[in-house]
Parts: sequence; C-alpha cells; structure tokens
Amino acid sequence: MGAPSNTRNIGIFAHIDAGKTTVTERILFYTGRTHRMGDVDHGTAVMDWMPQERERGITIVSAATTCEWNKTRINIIDTPGHVDFTAEVERSLRVLDGGVGVFCAVGGVEPQTETVWRQAQRYSVPALAFVNKLDRQGADFHRVLQMMKDILGETPLPVMLPVGEGSNFKGVIDILEQKALYFDMESLGSKFSVKEIPEDLQDEAAEALEKIKETVAELDDGAMERYFAGELGKEEINSLLRKGTIAGLFIPVLCGAALRNVGVQRLLDAIVDWLPAPEELPSVTGIKPNGKEEIRERSDSEPFTALVFKIQTDAHLGRLAYLRVYSGTARDGQSVYNNRTGKKERLTRLVMMHADKRIHLDNISEGDIAAAGMKNAATGDTLTVLGRPLTLETIHFVDPVMEMAIESVGAGDEKKLEDALKDMTSEDPSLKVGVDRETGQTLIRGMGELHLEIVVDRMKREKKLDVRTGRPQVSYRESVSSVGSGEETFERLIAGKGNFGNAVIEVRPMEKGIRFTSATDSLSRQFLDAVKSGIMGSVSAGVLAGYPLDGVEIILKGARMHETDSTEIGYSSSAAIALRKALRKASPVIREPIMKVDIVTPADYMGDVIGDVNARRGTVVSIDQRGEAQAILANIPLSELFGYTSSLRSLSQGRAGYTMQFNNYALVPPNVQKKLLDKMGITF
Repeated sequence: MGAPSNTRNIGIFAHIDAGKTTVTERILFYTGRTHRMGDVDHGTAVMDWMPQERERGITIVSAATTCEWNKTRINIIDTPGHVDFTAEVERSLRVLDGGVGVFCAVGGVEPQTETVWRQAQRYSVPALAFVNKLDRQGADFHRVLQMMKDILGETPLPVMLPVGEGSNFKGVIDILEQKALYFDMESLGSKFSVKEIPEDLQDEAAEALEKIKETVAELDDGAMERYFAGELGKEEINSLLRKGTIAGLFIPVLCGAALRNVGVQRLLDAIVDWLPAPEELPSVTGIKPNGKEEIRERSDSEPFTALVFKIQTDAHLGRLAYLRVYSGTARDGQSVYNNRTGKKERLTRLVMMHADKRIHLDNISEGDIAAAGMKNAATGDTLTVLGRPLTLETIHFVDPVMEMAIESVGAGDEKKLEDALKDMTSEDPSLKVGVDRETGQTLIRGMGELHLEIVVDRMKREKKLDVRTGRPQVSYRESVSSVGSGEETFERLIAGKGNFGNAVIEVRPMEKGIRFTSATDSLSRQFLDAVKSGIMGSVSAGVLAGYPLDGVEIILKGARMHETDSTEIGYSSSAAIALRKALRKASPVIREPIMKVDIVTPADYMGDVIGDVNARRGTVVSIDQRGEAQAILANIPLSELFGYTSSLRSLSQGRAGYTMQFNNYALVPPNVQKKLLDKMGITF
C-alpha cells in the first residue's frame, strides 16, 4: 500500500530487556543503514553508543537515527526502558508521531511497559505492538494480547500469528496475506520463504482475518456494506487499518524474534503502511505573548515552529539542541526566536543524527527531527521565526526521589564541578542540583541509584573530573496532617523607605503537589503576585526537617494594606513568614517515596521473597504466573530498597530479578518518622 507521505517519526519503547534496541538494530540492518548487526549482549549495538550503555547492556539516553524503507524515510528514537531514565522516554514521546511498543512474549505487559504506554496515551501517540522473543521458553502470544486488554485497556488487533512458540517457534503467519513466512538464518533473516499456513493453524488464521475485516469495516458505512457482501478488498483493509491506528481505535499486533531475525521486515512494512506521516496529525496549538491561542498547520508554508526536546554535549560539535519541526522551514545559520528567553539565537551546525554520528543539513522543514548548535536553548523551549512568537506546550518531568552529596577532590576544582553540573542538568531535566542547608554540601538529585551512578561516572569520563560522593539518600517530602493558620505583619525601613506587608495564611493537607489560592480580594494584582512569590519561594524547605513541601494547599485568607508603605517586599516577606507559622501549627509530617516493585522469581523462593517484602514495610499487590516463574508486584518504601539487588540474589541463589518505578509519596509511619528526626538531631 502506498503511504500518503514519505516521512515517519517513530519511537521504539518498552520495559527493560524486552528487546527494543535489538529490534532497532535489525531495522537498521535491513534498511541498509548498517552493514553489520549490532548486539546488546556483546556491547556492539549502534544505538547504545555511550560507554556506560555498552558496559551495562541497557539504553540510557534516547538515540536518534534515520533510515529508509519502501521509499519512506523513517526517523527513529530508541528510548530507554529502565525507570531511572523515564525522562528520556517522556521527552521523546512528546515529539513523536507514532510508536512501536515492544513486548516480551514471556513477560508480557510489565510495569515499565505500562508506565511508558500511559505516557504515550497522554500525548495521543498512535502505536503498533511487536511481540518479541517468541523463541524463548515460556513464550505465550495470546497471553500478551490478553494482558494488553486487561492492563493497558487497549484493543489489540493481531495482524500476525506465530508458528509455534518457545523451542518450537518456526516462523510467522501474515494474516492479511494468509501465508506463512519462514526466515532464512544463513541470510540473517533478510531472505524468507512464503508457504502455505500449516493445517493446524489454518482455522485460527482465517478467524483472525475475519476479525480484522469486521473491526475495520465498522470505520466506514460503505466498507461495512462491502464486508457483508464479501467484497472488502485488501487495499481498502490496509487503508482502514491505517485510519483506525492513527485514531487510536486499536493496536495492530505483529510478532517475531528480533535476535533470531524473524518478523522485523513486516514490522517495517507496518510502520510505513499504518503509522502517520507528520501532516496527517492534528495542527499544533500554542500560546501567543498576549495569552491567546494560535493554531499552526503542519505545513512548510506556515511560520517556522519547533520544539527543543533534548540537549546533548557532542564531543565534536559542542552543545547541541535536538529539535522537532512542526511547521515552516529554517536554514543553517538562520536566527530564530526562543520564546522562553525572549531572545534570538542562531541555528548553527545543523545536523541529522545517527546515534553519535552526524550528517550536515542545509535546511530543515516540517516533520524533521534534527540537531543544531545552540548556546542558550533548554529542553521544552519553543523556537519560532522572528516576528511570529508562539509557545507550545512544554514537557513535564517527574521530580527526583533520591539525592547524594557530591564534591570535587582536586583543589580549586569547585568551578569545574559547578560548570559540569550545569551542563548535565541542561541535558537531563530529571537531574536536579541543590545545596544542603545544614552542611552547605552540593546535592545531586535523581530518579534512582543507577541514575546517580551514571551521572558520577559521566562526570569522571567525559568531564575528566575527580569527585567524591556520599551515600545515596532518599529525597523525602514534608506535608501537614491538619489545618493550621499563621499571620505575619512585616514593617521595616529599607534604605530610608518604609516597607509594609501583612498576610494571613492557612494550610491544609491535599493528596499531592502544591496549590496556592487566594480567598480575599483586599489586595491588588501586584501585591497578590508578591504574596505568591514569597510563598512559592518558601516551599522548597519545610519546617520539620527542611525537606521540600508536597501535598499542601496554601490559602491567603486575609491581608491588610498600609496607606503609604505597602510594598511587594513587604507582602512577599510577610507571606513567607506566615506560611512557616501556619505549617508549624498544622502538625507537619514527613512523606516518603513508595516504589512499585516488580519481582520475578522461581516459585521455589516465592515464600522467602514475600517474607522479605513484608520485612521492608512493603505490601504485595498481586502475584501472577509469568512463564515458569512467579511475578510479584509490591509497593515498597524507597528507603527500604538500598542494596535490594544483592539481598534478592542471596534469597534466590541468583535466580530472581526486579525492576522498580516511582509510584507515589505516602506518610512515613510515626515510629519511622521519629527515628528519622532523632538521627538528624531534630526535636519538634
């Protein structure tokens, strides 16, 4: 089937170890982009180009590349599956037009798959599914389909079926063609033979084709009539499959075994045939400086509009900003307007990336994903043509849950450390830098132990900086358990001028986040903004142990004016002090991050593993069969998970494994809170 346009911007996403990077490596091989297949296990994967990725066999940063199939250019972003690098997935999904979810035929829908899938749903990314590793013991294609329905709430529509599973896996059935495909191992799967469907699978394949026809016919009245008349042709089925996929009505499901080179060419066909071209997606909407919305069509004739979704320091080209172009065109060296900074900046060294290699571009246009040398751009910035400003929706990132003290070893290296951290936080929005109020130490905050470990490793290798670190610590939050109020009047002479402010602040517990509202109309907009500024400047440190506030509603209940001396300084200062008074009266409490932990263990060790979960203040949510192993899903406080890898190995003789992701913040039990405060020498 011919595609409406010759560009696809897609991402490949999944749970760790589902085989995303291997699928991408096979795609690059079959499209002629590489001439030797990379291998994750041997550290030769093209897309895993960082030394840390090759050593660990995991993807850490989203890598961009481009290839061609059936006269269509496919821009691919291979995203990480490890939860510590979820920010990489978030920013990639924000700029993609379509996605391929890779599912392990044994593991099915695993927790991180679910997280990434929800991210894709939030950005309405049309998707295909590829059930991988059908050659593995315990593979079960139909179980994965059922999990997609039950856990993801999707409508999977199989367009391929496996011929055998596990050690009996031989090939795949193309349902639309009603043929079986057997891949030649000597040609690394680039050749395959087309044969009749095995007799024992003919009924299942015929039923699957009927299901496809019935599903797509519902999208069009004329198609429904032709379906009942038995006249629904292959061309129309393909066209309707595309329409339904782009609308998110169902997920076409393909299958294979990427490591054994089975099924990837059909996946490429599906990407071209059923995932959208840039111009098929809705127009982009942004906010103009006057606060009004403006719609821009996805067309080269519209004003240039692009979103910066990633910053990376390149060894050869310096600081690069990755950008997705939504409308218009721009040339290398052209000046564009950064809507966040309000300043113009030049697009220098315009390149298209292939992992860590690059191809120079003279210009970029609607639908392109490229990188440019930019000094002041940051993730989430909107770039537009000069004179036509517009701000697109930015990218949202989860707050860090773990922190660690860091300092330079070399005398006089403090400035180098500061610069290195500035570079790395501009590259990685989920990495935050702060200062410990008690000790004055520099703190780095990230998404987990591995995240912080990689940051420190990169500091040493890339920045050539010798650093010393403390032990990773949990990033707690402070909240309140009751309602409290405080009032403060600020009166002070500053430079001979009177400054007055008065604020009555009330705080209440809420589920999560910080919300500020005003219940009084006694202040002008200018002074109300000053109150808000004073409050939001104070939420980074609570009154109990100095942790950031979370789960607190803050209400301005009242404020008095002064005839002559009311000032912004007065109101911001009085609000900040009144807030602290209110927090002290509202029974402050500490909240801790709770992680959703997915443990896969042989059944023999399940009792010991569950006992250990309970000992760590954990709660078992569910237990499921996963192949021949048991999958235990539990919620466990992050503070109880330090060193869990070695504990789990010793409990299971090295045969169990786990992954975890942030779930929510919850109140610390009173006895644990007391221990925490005692350890810090705090009495309240």
